[in-house]
Amino acid sequence: MKGSWNSSSIIPSSFSCLFLFLFSFRDVCAVPTRYSCLPEQRDALLEFKNEFEIGELSFYCISGYSKTESWANSSDCCKWEGITCNSKSGEVIELDLSCSGLHGQFRPNSSLFRLQNLHFLDLSLNDLSGHIPSSICNLSHLTTLQLSDNHFSGQILSYVAVFSHLNSLDLSYNQFLGEIPTSIGNLSKLITLDLSYNQFSGYIPFSIGNLSQLISLGFSQNTFSGQIPSSIGNLSQLTYLHFFSNNFNGEIPSSVGNLNRLIRFSIYSNKLHGNFPSALLKLTRLSTLILSSNQFTGTLPPNITSLSKLEFFDAGDNALNGTLPSSLFTIPSLTFIDLSDNQLEGTLEFGNTSSPPNLQALRIGSNNFVGPLPSSISKLTNLEELDLSSFNTKGGPVDFSIFSHLKSLQSLGLSHLNTTTTIHLNDILSYFKKLNYLDLSGNHVSAANKSSIPWQSLAYMDLSQCGINGFFPELLKTQQRLRNLDISNNKIKGQVPGWLWMLPNLENLELSNNTFNGFERPSKHGLSHIWKPSVRNFLGSNNNFTGKIPCFICVLRSLSILDLSSNNFNGSIPHCLGNRKSSLSVLNLRHNRLSGSLPENILGNLRSLDVGHNQLTGKLPRSLIRLSSSPLQMLNVESNRFNDTFPFWLSSLQNLQVLILRSNAFHGPLIHQPSFPKLRIIDISRNRFSGYLPMGYFVKWSAMSSLGTNKEDRSKVNYMDVNWIAAAIGSVPGIVFGLTIGYILTSHKPEWFANPFGRKNRRSRSTTT
Repeated sequence: MKGSWNSSSIIPSSFSCLFLFLFSFRDVCAVPTRYSCLPEQRDALLEFKNEFEIGELSFYCISGYSKTESWANSSDCCKWEGITCNSKSGEVIELDLSCSGLHGQFRPNSSLFRLQNLHFLDLSLNDLSGHIPSSICNLSHLTTLQLSDNHFSGQILSYVAVFSHLNSLDLSYNQFLGEIPTSIGNLSKLITLDLSYNQFSGYIPFSIGNLSQLISLGFSQNTFSGQIPSSIGNLSQLTYLHFFSNNFNGEIPSSVGNLNRLIRFSIYSNKLHGNFPSALLKLTRLSTLILSSNQFTGTLPPNITSLSKLEFFDAGDNALNGTLPSSLFTIPSLTFIDLSDNQLEGTLEFGNTSSPPNLQALRIGSNNFVGPLPSSISKLTNLEELDLSSFNTKGGPVDFSIFSHLKSLQSLGLSHLNTTTTIHLNDILSYFKKLNYLDLSGNHVSAANKSSIPWQSLAYMDLSQCGINGFFPELLKTQQRLRNLDISNNKIKGQVPGWLWMLPNLENLELSNNTFNGFERPSKHGLSHIWKPSVRNFLGSNNNFTGKIPCFICVLRSLSILDLSSNNFNGSIPHCLGNRKSSLSVLNLRHNRLSGSLPENILGNLRSLDVGHNQLTGKLPRSLIRLSSSPLQMLNVESNRFNDTFPFWLSSLQNLQVLILRSNAFHGPLIHQPSFPKLRIIDISRNRFSGYLPMGYFVKWSAMSSLGTNKEDRSKVNYMDVNWIAAAIGSVPGIVFGLTIGYILTSHKPEWFANPFGRKNRRSRSTTT
């Protein structure tokens, strides 16, 4: 009834009020569990923020952002992005500014060092530079210091070695230098240590063995030398050990066998020697073992199967010999094997491979294997990469249909098999739908069209030295993704087809040493504004090209290297090759029949110009007088008809290293003493110079003398006693003289045509971390 008193309802309400009172009393009287940040630390952080600019984020920052933009003078710094405070004292204990776009030079008196209770500091993946000062020692409570992926320089290890609390130190991808101090052994709590990709040098101290808690150790891509200390075996907790790309020598110490928790071990690109380290066979947890590019000898042990969890095995580019144990292929976890570039011999056996096989990459090319290719290779149906180059079949037949079962192949290297069996390019291409790399060089290849070839994903094709004759293979017209094509050293005749330049992704084209006689002009549609030529490097030397250099060459706006040497081109050099907006860096037109003068601006952007052995006349263009910052390093105009005085004005070029003027009509006295700060090779013989050759010439050419002090350079250069030459010539007034010093010309295939199975750029950052 409305308005009536009900005891059953008033009691719960009383209890509710009591509870509310008690909770309110607790909130008033309880001690706060969290302070705001200390004012002096807030000020230090704001000062630190203002020491740097905000720039672009690092390429490796997937989800980074500028954390300091959230910092405000009036707010609680413990709530700022990247800041963690002690919940009781309010002191800043963690500062994480990784991937924050910080740009600028680190200051010696940085306010950062006022945060003396920091435990965690991460400045990685920014754009910071300069030296880390000794003031960093103020941060004596640090347990984690991460400075990777910046541009820091100078010495730092002697400072951080005083931290008795540090458990994680990452200095990788900087420009730090110096040696590792023996005091590094004091960091006994370290769990991770990464010094990779810096300029550290010297020996690894024996005290490294004191870091018994280490789980991950990275010294890669420095200039460390000497032997790996045996104390490394004390690091029994190690799971990751990366020592690659240094100058370590000697043998791998047997104590490495104590590292029974090791999962990844990479020590490639050093100077280590000795037999295959048997101690490694004790590391039964290994999944990755990379020993390539050293000097290991001896045989692979048959009991390599003790590495039962091995997935990635690379011992290529050594001097291993003997037979390849078939037991290797019985390790079920193996997905990658690289034993290329060794001295392995005998026949090839795969043994009882796992079913289904897990192997995805098999690189055993450039060894001394003999005999037939085993048909059992067709069982490796998951292969994506296969390199059998230089396999000696002793001229026997090869059934190339065994590869037709390898439907997942993306890279196939079958160069120089020493077989008389002809490889039909149509058949090989029809086997694979995913193939993007194919090397058939040094075999007998038929490129005749038998049937239409569907559009392919092929990006790299090497058909050099394949005995291909007739006209240019039309079947390549369908390879719309083709990026690198080497069809040099064949017997191809006729014109270079116009459709070749229309391939939308073609960047590198090697046609040298054939019998081409001309160029078919690209279609008018191709030359329209829609066409965006992609060719960057074109080598067409040693052919039978005649007539004028085709004008469409100038339409190849991305062209960087052009080699048309040793042909029969005539007429003048196209003026468009001197376009200041041109990307052309290397131009080789030697051994042709070119006439006229050099275009005025031809030297503007070139790094190397060789027009030797032509019929060029006139004077060298003076346009370079205004271009002291020109990248020109090599100028060769030998055996022409240039009629000029000595080009003293070339001495203003700060990068010029090679100057060849021989066999022309250069004349007059050598009065001036040009500095040529980087000149190493000069040839002015067989001209009409007169007068003295002052001693001061050779004094100023300091780069030439430094060339002779390096043992490796001396082995390549026929270096002469320049002081004796100067004195002998200078003693006779009015003499007509010639001088040649260390004149070397080399020829090799450019890096951009290098075999992708080669060692240089095989491993990316992601595969070694």
